[in-house]
Amino acid sequence: MKGCYCLVIRLDNDERLKIGSKLEIDFKKGYYVYIGSAMNSLESRVKRHLSEKKKLHWHIDYLLKHSQITEVIYNVGEKVECDLSKELISNNEFIKDFGCSDCECESHLYYFKKEKDAIEQVIKAYNSIDCEFRIGISDFS
Repeated sequence: MKGCYCLVIRLDNDERLKIGSKLEIDFKKGYYVYIGSAMNSLESRVKRHLSEKKKLHWHIDYLLKHSQITEVIYNVGEKVECDLSKELISNNEFIKDFGCSDCECESHLYYFKKEKDAIEQVIKAYNSIDCEFRIGISDFS
């Protein structure tokens, strides 16, 4: 199974986190949506993100070390991560240059105060690009 995913992530406290070897970023308490793709194995990639024991490799790994994934919204078949990002960036706060080193996007990480708003904005983005999606963290357990 291949496709794209949006991780809804809860951060319980304001945190200044070291991301990789060069970046330090101030994260606000609240919810984040990280957009990624897995064109080889969507299930394996999401399970890796859900795992607590993993080598820190991608930007998102450093944030996940201090936070919790609360939901996964995903699609199968199409690589739409940049399309989703372009939809989310217009009206939402984002962390510049996060998780998008392999594309032209400004970010693949978006901030929301409430989980409900994060989920609603991802659904709106999927609907805007006319892409079928599924919601279910339990699909990966």
